Amino acid sequence: MAPERGASHTVIDWLAIAPAVTSSFLASLVEIVEAFTIVLAVATVRGWRPALAGTAAAFVVLALLVLCLGPLLEQVPIHVLQLVIGILLLLFGLRWLRKAILRSAGLIPLHDEAKAFARETASLQGASSTDHLDWIAGLAAFKAVMLEGLEVVFIVIAVGAGRGLLIPASLGAAAAALLVLIIGILVHRPLARVPENLLKFIVGVLLSSFGVFWTGEGLGVDWPGTDLAIVAFMAIFLATAIATSAVLRRRAGSAT
Repeated sequence: MAPERGASHTVIDWLAIAPAVTSSFLASLVEIVEAFTIVLAVATVRGWRPALAGTAAAFVVLALLVLCLGPLLEQVPIHVLQLVIGILLLLFGLRWLRKAILRSAGLIPLHDEAKAFARETASLQGASSTDHLDWIAGLAAFKAVMLEGLEVVFIVIAVGAGRGLLIPASLGAAAAALLVLIIGILVHRPLARVPENLLKFIVGVLLSSFGVFWTGEGLGVDWPGTDLAIVAFMAIFLATAIATSAVLRRRAGSAT
């Protein structure tokens, strides 16, 4: 009987860890790709020195932010932490899911990394014609990495802090950063072929599911099947999002 209990415990642990790592990896992948586009534009116009300097400065600030938040989170009662993070995570996930649905239905344009790269490059070239200062380019890289990095930090904390999964969630984000860095160095161009809207669709489902689950746990809800409830929420959000996208696409088609 003991091995069976151990096997069951391993399955439940994996059901809790896998969604956290997947959410962190995919969400970070989207944010890091967007940041990399700006950093690459800075490097193209002004060179890698200001691009890397701005990126490094942003990483230092983000690391300090995580180090400061970590001890504070440990002082918060677990149910309060789960409730607050659950609500924020649900709102955050629904925002991603809403944009992904509207883009899938053709109601708002898809995000284009190639266009974003061209736009940022033109902006930097215009600035460099009058201001021959590398700090302008470095500031652009810093701002891009900082803004996108803040979302990554929030996602990592949100999907990891509620169940003691900060390390797995952080590893998922680190893997995404490493993947983007390796591919970016190899191709030396914007990663326009990354299916960003599909990733946002998936991440929206994952984050929304975690949000409902942890909001309930924070309120003392005893979910049937414990961590298995997350899988059920994913199925519900996914089915609802696909159906909503199809309805909006048909309405948009009939309107034209």
